[in-house]
This record gives sequence, structure tokens and C-alpha cells, in this order.
Amino acid sequence: MSPKAALKAKSEPIQPERLARPLALLAWYDRHRRRLPWRAAPGETADPYRVWLSEIMLQQTTVKAVGPYFEKFLARWPDVTALGRASLDDVLRMWAGLGYYSRARNLYACAVAVTHEHGGVFPNTEEGLRALPGIGPYTAAAIAAIAFDRRTMPVDGNIERVVSRLFAVEEELPQAKPLIQQLAASLLAQSRAGDSAQALMDLGSSICTPKKPACSLCPVNEDCVARAQGTQETFPRKAPKRSGTLRRGAAFVVRRGDELLVRSRPEKGLLGGMTEVPGSDWLAGQDDKAAREQAPELKGLSRWQRKLGVVTHVFTHFPLELVVYTARAGIGARAPDGMRWVPIATLADEALPNVMRKVIAHGLDL
Repeated sequence: MSPKAALKAKSEPIQPERLARPLALLAWYDRHRRRLPWRAAPGETADPYRVWLSEIMLQQTTVKAVGPYFEKFLARWPDVTALGRASLDDVLRMWAGLGYYSRARNLYACAVAVTHEHGGVFPNTEEGLRALPGIGPYTAAAIAAIAFDRRTMPVDGNIERVVSRLFAVEEELPQAKPLIQQLAASLLAQSRAGDSAQALMDLGSSICTPKKPACSLCPVNEDCVARAQGTQETFPRKAPKRSGTLRRGAAFVVRRGDELLVRSRPEKGLLGGMTEVPGSDWLAGQDDKAAREQAPELKGLSRWQRKLGVVTHVFTHFPLELVVYTARAGIGARAPDGMRWVPIATLADEALPNVMRKVIAHGLDL
């Protein structure tokens, strides 16, 4: 069935045969559902806090990477009220390594809002959830469906792939998103909305994978247009990616005995509020001399030594190369304004983004 025909059928009175696909998906899910730390067991009621926490963590991150962080957060802050009473610095420290740090700031802001404005109880509608900080259309739909069984279909990358193949959606992403959203909604069962969504998520994760999908194991393979055409791996259609312009800069690793000179980045912007060693601006046209001139000034500082090689990191919108300079300060050297000394032994407790962990490891030969 073509995408347009599927949508037309959706608008007509429900026929028994149109229920087959959602029921087949639920039957498959009941047998093969993934066991995830945030997912309620069969017969249990989902915890909105766990659902919300996992959805925020899973944005642009894999299930494998999120697992340990989810467990750490849950052990430290077992409910949203506990998280809402924490400090942003503590949250950023616990988040360090997951990337996309604006998510951590939004996570904290949302916990504070739920704690102080909603008495520690999450709203149970999409509209109420979307009014909270850091919760967009997808996350609101996911929480509403999974935690509160609202009849709505969240569309993540896995569901996007399953639906685009099932209906052979030729339009390229991201323009195809509204159509895929409508088609995905046609796969909702009359009840168990949360399980319907999670069934599609698990199907995309385990069977309808980006490469070499296991179509013979798919519960809806007979209805899949892309499989019938033999074009499964070409969906979803995507516009060519645009790679950002390379930016360059310098990072300055300064030791004072067993301490390291660091500072906090501005709250707003890239890596907002995270800890870093002093550094230059990151610019596409940056040259070594201009970057070197932005080094911190301390009394009694040894001569700067440039480390061989560069530290590379890739952000969402641009790749980065950093030259690393090292120097030593005297025991009595004071940190410049806006900077501080921290023991190297406690760096694991700092909210260091991955790029800074690379820089420090390179500068200290760790």
C-alpha cells in the first residue's frame, strides 16, 4: 500500500484487516521485548520519572551508552523531587561524557519545574508535558504514550526507519517527517499505546536495522513495500549531509604541583557550564600565533611547551583541532580571575566534556 493510500484508509471506518498489523506488532513485542532498566515489566505500571529520564538521555545517544548513566542517576536521585533539589553542578558532573550538555541543563530545569510547580508529579498529557523545559514534541509523545498510555505515537530514529520501509516513503528526510508521523500513527493498536510505540522501537533496533535488516524475522514483512521491492537498505531517503567547516584553536594545560588550572564555560552556548582548561577561541581561520596569544597569564610561569600532534573532536556541526601547550606554575601562583586550581586526582568529579578529557590526557601524558 502506498503512503497516500495508507493515509486514506486510516481516515475511513476501521476494518478488521486494518487491525492486523498493530496486533502482529504487539504479539511480537510480547515475545521479544528488550529488557531495559527504565522499562516497566509486563503487568507493571511505568514510572514517569524513569521514562522521562531515559528519553532525555537517549536523545542522540545509544542505549548501550546510556545504561550506566541511567543507573548512576537513579542511585543518586531516585525520583524527580530528589533531582529537582540537587545542584546544576552536580548534575553536570554526573552527565559528563554523555555529550550534548544542553540536555543536562534542560533535564535539571525540568526536574526543578516538576518539583516546585507540579508537586513532584509529571503532567499526564502531551500538552502539559510540552510546557516543561527541555521537552519537545517527540519526548512529550513518548512520555505520554509509555508512562500514561495516551494514544499517541512518538517517532524516533528506529520508528522512522521501520515506517519509511514499510510504506516505501520516497520523500527525503527531514521533509518526510510529517508524513512518517502520520503513517506511524496508523500502527497504533486500539489499546496499549505505549507498547505499540516500544514495539516499533524494538523492531527497528533488533530487526529493521540500518544495514542488513533481518526481514525474514519481521512480524509485518509481508506488508513491507520496500522488502517487496528489494530496496530496504535505501530507506529512509536522506538528503546528503553537509559537513561543517573545520575549526582550530589552542588549549593550555597548566600544572601547579598536583593541581590543574581550569575554568567554567559560560552557561549559554556550546558546552555551557562545563569545565575546561583555558583555551583560545575556536575559529575556522585560526592560526597558531593568534591562538597562542590567548594563553592565560600567571606570575612565575615556565615557558610554554607545545605538545606534538593535535587533539581532534567532532561536534554536531563542525570538526575541531586543538593544539595543546603545557606549562608549570610556582606553588604560590594564584589563578587568574575566573579560573581555579583543582587537584588532578579529583578531575573525575569535574564536569569535563569529552573534548577536554582528550586535551588533559594529551597534555598530562595520561
